[in-house]
Amino acid sequence: MNRSKGSDLRMRAIHFTFRAALVTGGLLVGLMFPSFLLWAAEPAPAAPSPTDRRQGLTLIEAVAQALERNLDISVSRQNKNIRLTDIIFEQAKFDPTVSANGQYGRQVSPLNRPVFGLSGAALSDIQKFDQNNSQLTLDMTQNLLTGANYDINFAPQRTFVAGPTTFLFNPSWSSGLAVTLTQPLLRNFGVEVNRTFIQIAQNNVKLEEQILRDRILTVVAAVEQAYWELVFAYENLKVAQAALKAAEELLASNRAKAKAGVMSIVDVLQAEAAVASRVEQVLIAEKAIGDQQDQFRRLLNPAEEELRAETRIVPLDPPAKTLEAISLTEAIDTAIARRPEILQAGKNIDTSQLNVQFAKNQMLPNLSFQGTGGMAGLGNDVGNTLSRNFGGDYYNYGAGLVLSYPLGNRSAVSQYNKRQLEAKNAVSTLQNVRQQVIVGVKEAVRRVQTDFKRIETTRSARIMAEKQLQAERERLNVGLSTTRFVLDFQRDLATAQGNELRATVDYNKSLSNLTRTTGTTLEKYRIELQQS
Repeated sequence: MNRSKGSDLRMRAIHFTFRAALVTGGLLVGLMFPSFLLWAAEPAPAAPSPTDRRQGLTLIEAVAQALERNLDISVSRQNKNIRLTDIIFEQAKFDPTVSANGQYGRQVSPLNRPVFGLSGAALSDIQKFDQNNSQLTLDMTQNLLTGANYDINFAPQRTFVAGPTTFLFNPSWSSGLAVTLTQPLLRNFGVEVNRTFIQIAQNNVKLEEQILRDRILTVVAAVEQAYWELVFAYENLKVAQAALKAAEELLASNRAKAKAGVMSIVDVLQAEAAVASRVEQVLIAEKAIGDQQDQFRRLLNPAEEELRAETRIVPLDPPAKTLEAISLTEAIDTAIARRPEILQAGKNIDTSQLNVQFAKNQMLPNLSFQGTGGMAGLGNDVGNTLSRNFGGDYYNYGAGLVLSYPLGNRSAVSQYNKRQLEAKNAVSTLQNVRQQVIVGVKEAVRRVQTDFKRIETTRSARIMAEKQLQAERERLNVGLSTTRFVLDFQRDLATAQGNELRATVDYNKSLSNLTRTTGTTLEKYRIELQQS
């Protein structure tokens, strides 16, 4: 609120109140001295106030600013990104792991008995066994979506024994390739079971998307509600100013008539009291604008410097006054299809069913197939060794089954029972949310229809109040009415105008509430959320 303008209005209120008291106190004197009664100087014009700093703002611009700066939305976006990392974490459990291990060792030990290829048939003295080993081990292991796990191991080795030997190769090169496969056949068998936690992580991302959507709907709805309240505050000020102007015009007319001797001082006093009351209403209306501006600006999450500024936010969009066609059935169907709460509850059901299936699988015995196979090679150099290793002349293989089962299996059974109860709760929650949404949509539709009817009825009341005021003015001009009745009709007109304005603003707030209730706010503003 401009301080100079507010101070001017307060001074005018004090001025009229003081004059009313002064004239009342001098009523008897005025009856004796008519010249005193005709004292009616106009108040001195107020000094021009500095131009207000104003910022015009449309509803779309306000929504854009609020969404861009809202901290809750920023947190929700980060939560979604966190959930995306959970998907990668679960998928990474099926990534292969590769390892390499290189070793060198030398062992010099005394011999107390003959060693084939190194010593003779009998020892006459302690001999040294000096052996050098260089080994490289390459290994790769991976968990598969079927539940299987494989391990591939390849280990080439070089061995050298110092001194005279009778080995075929010295130094010798050897290598071994071994493959091990373990496949569960009951518990943890199958792609669906092993994808459980990946799917749960994906569902959690969808949940965060709906949480983000819900927060956006909430922010937009709050901005819309505050925007229309700010519109009401400005329009209500215009109503108060119009009422003040009408009261001042009546006061000027009464003063002129009192000077001419055709109207009593009581009518002047009544008009002055009415002007003082109207000034008060203007002051209150201007304060309401300031208060509503602060609340609205806070929703836009401005910087502290902007919040401290005295810039007036002027809403540029007029409120709608036409009735939109509304189908209750379509509104309910739309809300059920788009409301974030319902979509969240649906994803919770999907997650609970995944948990039930996994827990059911965990009650099965642990029966696994294990198979091994390998090939070996030996030579005097690397190439010769590898050729013999993969030639297929030297090999091994084996297979078997491993069965284990905890007696009673109480842990798995209790977990399965728990997951079943959680699944039932998820279904009940969805039913409850659907019922709340249906009731909320019906209430929102009724509110829209009722508020539009209020616009029509309050408009009719305002038109009748204008006609009554006009008629009463004409009666006053011909001496058939009094100032009191005209002031009453002026007050009734201001009340009717305020009621019509309130009905119009409430109608627009109801439209905003309807789009929030049906979950169509994003489509209204053409806001698109990036899907994962």
